[in-house]
Amino acid sequence: MVTDELERRWNEALRRVQDVEQRIDQHNRQRAAVARPTREDFESLGSDLETVWNSPSTDARLKKRIVRTLIHEVIADLDRDQGALMLVIHWKGGIHTELRLRHRRRGQNSAQTSKDVVEAVRVLARVCSDELIAGVLTRSGQRTGRGNRWTKERVTSLRSHHEIPRCTTETRQAEGWMNLTQAADFLGINSRTLRIAVEQGEIQADHPLSAGPWIFRRSVLEANASARLVERVHRQRPTLAIPTADQTTLDFSTT
Repeated sequence: MVTDELERRWNEALRRVQDVEQRIDQHNRQRAAVARPTREDFESLGSDLETVWNSPSTDARLKKRIVRTLIHEVIADLDRDQGALMLVIHWKGGIHTELRLRHRRRGQNSAQTSKDVVEAVRVLARVCSDELIAGVLTRSGQRTGRGNRWTKERVTSLRSHHEIPRCTTETRQAEGWMNLTQAADFLGINSRTLRIAVEQGEIQADHPLSAGPWIFRRSVLEANASARLVERVHRQRPTLAIPTADQTTLDFSTT
């Protein structure tokens, strides 16, 4: 029984060895069938590398594979006196490349959001929440200084950095800020009529972004120009016809 068991195990081991040898032979045959790359092939890949790297269809995983293929290591050192960051790139081929970059200190941002966007947020924050402001900026095609889409958190960070107050109901009521619908209700006229008056320069309002709201201040709506607009609108409204005893009635019934 012991002999039979040993013989069985021996035969299984031999079969495993044969399987491994067959896979090795198959792998070697496949490698032999593949043509070895030439110098021209590598030069072609090098010329296409920038195109592949900057292509919108290239995801982060492929870029990481490219970096791992080309770069052995990166050594970084900080020159505090010069405010520079020293990088030494050790390529897989043995070549070293030295880069000198400006060191960004804490609180600094190398990619600043444009002043127009900051000013637009400052105006929009009078009547809009951070979430609404992010939506307005996105619909208007605006991006952050780093080219990212606006989110509620990024708008909050921008406000905090530039000391822009957050929109609250108390602040709006105290300072008298209103959007187009609220301003039209305050004057008792149609919102379209009010917008036309603003576009014609009769009433003053802020409109920082084309996809954003119109912003009014109560003091402007209480001025003489607004009163004249309301009076003209009411004067132009048609009055209802009141029936009289002399009025005849048309009978459309059939006999």
